[in-house]
Amino acid sequence: MANRDSLACMSRHLAASRVATLLGDFDRSPAYRGLAEGLRVLITDGRVPVGVRLPSERDLTEALEVSRTTVARAYAELRDHGFLVSRQGSGSVAHLPAGRRGQDDHLLRLTEHPDGKADLTCAAPLPGPGLLAAYERAVAELPRHLAGPGYFPTGLPVLREAVADAYAARGLPTGPDQVMVVPGAQAGVAIAARALLGAGDRAVTESPTYPNAIATLAGSGARVVGVEVPRDETDTEAMTTTLRQVVPRAAYLIPDFHNPTGSLLPDEARERVAHALARTRTTAVVDESMAMLPLEGQRMPAPFASYAADAVSVGSVSKPFWGGLRIGWIRVPAARADAVFRARLTLDLGTSPLEQLVAADLLRDGEDLLAHRREQLRTSRDAALLALATHLPDWRPTRPTGGLNLWCELPEALSTALVPRAERHGVLLASGPSFAPEGGLDRFVRIPFTQPAHVLTAAIERLAPAWRETLADPYPRPRRATPGLVA
Repeated sequence: MANRDSLACMSRHLAASRVATLLGDFDRSPAYRGLAEGLRVLITDGRVPVGVRLPSERDLTEALEVSRTTVARAYAELRDHGFLVSRQGSGSVAHLPAGRRGQDDHLLRLTEHPDGKADLTCAAPLPGPGLLAAYERAVAELPRHLAGPGYFPTGLPVLREAVADAYAARGLPTGPDQVMVVPGAQAGVAIAARALLGAGDRAVTESPTYPNAIATLAGSGARVVGVEVPRDETDTEAMTTTLRQVVPRAAYLIPDFHNPTGSLLPDEARERVAHALARTRTTAVVDESMAMLPLEGQRMPAPFASYAADAVSVGSVSKPFWGGLRIGWIRVPAARADAVFRARLTLDLGTSPLEQLVAADLLRDGEDLLAHRREQLRTSRDAALLALATHLPDWRPTRPTGGLNLWCELPEALSTALVPRAERHGVLLASGPSFAPEGGLDRFVRIPFTQPAHVLTAAIERLAPAWRETLADPYPRPRRATPGLVA
């Protein structure tokens, strides 16, 4: 295999056939303007990532069966408006003009409870029936763990065994010695990043993706490269092509009810991505926070690590049970256990024994609580979709079969402009660019369906006048918006 550093310096590029597929039909009256608008939308939406080289004029002419003049005029128009830049030896490279890149640091900030406002920034569930009983049972178990200092850097054995058994039940044999307990999935991603990445390394992530993970990877000193999440869940071309061109050291993936799109990567697609990772010697950091939340009774694919033996998997009880239960875990292959353990000790020395006991109880005996959670989420998802169809019929939401989120495509790239208007109508939202590792995605907004159905219905009804105001006056004088938590 060629030297990693030399391969990593190769430029990313899209084949003309891929661009033609992404474009589909476009307005040909006149053709150059329709082509320019189609490419602009792809760049703004993140389906053509920033920094990617577009095909040559000749190649795109052949793929689209248009004249060379059409492509040349379209590229010229995009350059004039800042969506393409020409670089010596690199051709025409996708770019976003100033003001369209969106949030720079991607950190999702904590606030006090939004009194009187519907908070649609936080995809975390309310506590369900049975959670208090799990805490009571954990308190009864606690005395046997009070003889020592209370530090358990790898976690209580009872919880590590419960996590290992849960993986085995999903078809992935796992020993307790492969499991490390951490304070939530986000901490797991941070530990994995510290163990795997250094300054200047490349890390690939899907685009869109979980915003705090973007900040975590960037904070490790890595250069974060985004890859489009395709509408077709079986389409892995963008990911495998990017892995081949970039040769990253790590790839952060959410194959189970992706946050925010809700997509579920099927087994055959997992296998293809795993083979591409192996070819480039890239380690997958797999976020399985949503894996317990299928909503249609469907059979779940095998864990990603079934196909990528060196993957580092991260899970949590926060999403399926309660956001306040900050217990997660890392499943590591034996060869990486020492590096991950040393990375963990640079961040903390363990998590609360009481909450570990609660988590172990829920993993062993929490199926009734999970069934209640899934029923509540189905009801809330369907209510949100009905409210969107009623009050915002020009929005195009996904209909996920699991997880916690709707990913809504807007008719105009105005989610950033919508956020302050929505707040004035009593709804807190996160804009699409918050989820974009390299900018763009202003045509999208995430709506979690973790709130009760009536709360979601009322919130979406309030969004309708906010959206009308945004369309009427997209760029008013800026007002300071209340920073929010996005989880």
